[in-house]
Amino acid sequence: MDVSLTPELEKIIRSKVESGRYLSASEVVGEALRLLEERDRIREMRLEELRKEIQIGIDQADRGEVAPLDVQGSLATVRRRRRDGKDVG
Repeated sequence: MDVSLTPELEKIIRSKVESGRYLSASEVVGEALRLLEERDRIREMRLEELRKEIQIGIDQADRGEVAPLDVQGSLATVRRRRRDGKDVG
């Protein structure tokens, strides 16, 4: 398989090999692909969890177990979290 890399990516790979942590460019690329797969699995797990949470909310709404939307209160909470440097999402 032939892969074209930008000069910047080639430099990163060379640097990793020269550091002694990897024996070859193939090892660097292999590790990068393993990490990419791991990131994709984590993202998929988070997405599945989000879908479950959304379904719980839909089920609660279908049963009438909802409170009126407080837009101003929600915005105030988001603004406060951003101001305090806390994760909003």
